[in-house]
Amino acid sequence: MISRRDFLQVSMAASALVGASGFGKWARLAAQQSLTQDQLLQFDTFGNVSLIHVTDIHAQLKPIYFREPSVNIGVGPNRGEVPHVTGADFRKLYGIDDGAPSHYALSSGDFSSLAKAYGRVGGMDRVATVVNAIRADRPDALLLDGGDTWHGSMTCYKTAGQDMVNVMNALKPDAMTFHWEFTLGSDRVAELVEGLPYAALGQNIFDAEWDEPAELFKPYQFFERGGVKIAVIGQAFPYMPIANPRWMFPEYSFGIRDENMQAMVDEVRAQGAELVVCLSHNGFDVDKKMASRVTGIDVILTGHTHDALPEPVLIGDTILIASGSNGKFVSRVDLDVRNGQMLGFRHKLIPIFSDVIAPDPEMAALIDEQRAPFAEELAEVIGQTDTLLYRRGNFNGSWDDLICDALISEREADIAMSPGVRWGPSLIPGDPITREDIWNVTSMTYGEAYRSEMTGEFIKVILEDVADNIFNPDPYYQQGGDMVRIGGMGYRIDLRAPAGERISDMTLLRTGEPIDPARNYVVAGWASVNEGTEGPQIWDVVENHIARLGTVSLDPNNSVEVVGA
Repeated sequence: MISRRDFLQVSMAASALVGASGFGKWARLAAQQSLTQDQLLQFDTFGNVSLIHVTDIHAQLKPIYFREPSVNIGVGPNRGEVPHVTGADFRKLYGIDDGAPSHYALSSGDFSSLAKAYGRVGGMDRVATVVNAIRADRPDALLLDGGDTWHGSMTCYKTAGQDMVNVMNALKPDAMTFHWEFTLGSDRVAELVEGLPYAALGQNIFDAEWDEPAELFKPYQFFERGGVKIAVIGQAFPYMPIANPRWMFPEYSFGIRDENMQAMVDEVRAQGAELVVCLSHNGFDVDKKMASRVTGIDVILTGHTHDALPEPVLIGDTILIASGSNGKFVSRVDLDVRNGQMLGFRHKLIPIFSDVIAPDPEMAALIDEQRAPFAEELAEVIGQTDTLLYRRGNFNGSWDDLICDALISEREADIAMSPGVRWGPSLIPGDPITREDIWNVTSMTYGEAYRSEMTGEFIKVILEDVADNIFNPDPYYQQGGDMVRIGGMGYRIDLRAPAGERISDMTLLRTGEPIDPARNYVVAGWASVNEGTEGPQIWDVVENHIARLGTVSLDPNNSVEVVGA
């Protein structure tokens, strides 16, 4: 008798063969503008339940460029496993031809020239078109938002998240979970959540004082779809007080809370749930481990690490779906659920090519309405770039190199530090740099650019601490983000070394001298989690620097030597 896991594996293989998994037939089209909206949306409807997943939009309402990472290092059991496969290796793994649309959408190679050929991606008016098309095919499809929605742009900052709430309300999701939303402050989060016309979920959001589930956030929500009783369990980002300022949301505690997740799964199953979906912001590797420890979850819609995978990953009997970021993708998952058993599925990761997918007129008008009070400010050109500006990567992105240069120059520092956040669109060579572009990579509610003195020893402690957060072999100790970006200094990192011994050969680039553990250095940075941090806002620092340069031209950054990868 075939096991459920074997059945699901057969389902995955069959889906791939018929083109319902990943990108389907158009993955093999030549690199030319021959795509059509119908090709992107084509889907062989399957089973009786449809899930639509978006995540990590980061307040990007308009079409953008977004380069996927060229480096994404996996450690421990995830070494060499997806999503830690990039570039040509990624394309080979999924059978993607060089220059194909899926090469541009999912990979970093030859990005600038492919961006010119295929254009921008995303735009919530295009996302609305895709969602509406799926709903036309499957009217009772569940739309689920994985969080990091109310953060990441000037208009989101200026309206304290209201622009994104208005747009998402119009899109009509059925539920969402949370991460950066909490950096609006717990009072504002409460105000927005109380007005949502859909479920705000987080089984791991607890009252910090009483260590009990927080009343504002339900652990799960039931839905009846296609004759199936579905439970959606929310999983907010577990490391909020470590990765973001605890003082902004002191009422809450988080954590992975496997035991409580298992209790919630058992509880909804006891109440008749035939399909259990986890709407998660754990990050992919954390969700893989959670799926191996918690039984009874059918589907995990994963978020936080911005991974875009054209095929699901099967962990035991649980399917993991990764849907990218910045409004660049929408995932559709059709499932066949009979007599309380999930018998099979079809999946498609739909890229939002904004020159191919027509904008939804009502959503386009609403977006323009949200942006209208800030339109002139957003559009002002500050400079131009001759360099591809991007952020993704474990160690450095050119946007963060530019930010570090600005901190050193404008704050008269020896060394600069920029947080290893993943959000932020790209710009291709020749693009103007507008004020909106600068805000898209700097916008946060604690963006003060500090200037302080640190000893060489303390700088090493910081690097070692962040390195262990990123490269600990146990995913449950990986607490978000990529390696802190450093300007003005080089170093060597050995990923095989134990915690506290990974960083060596720290060098001050200006002089070529080794960093002296006992000497004080002037360090400028931003996004400190400490309350009361003082300094100008980072977007002003970067704008002043770019305005002085006129044209941005960055040399390749080879200041970090990575061994053991």
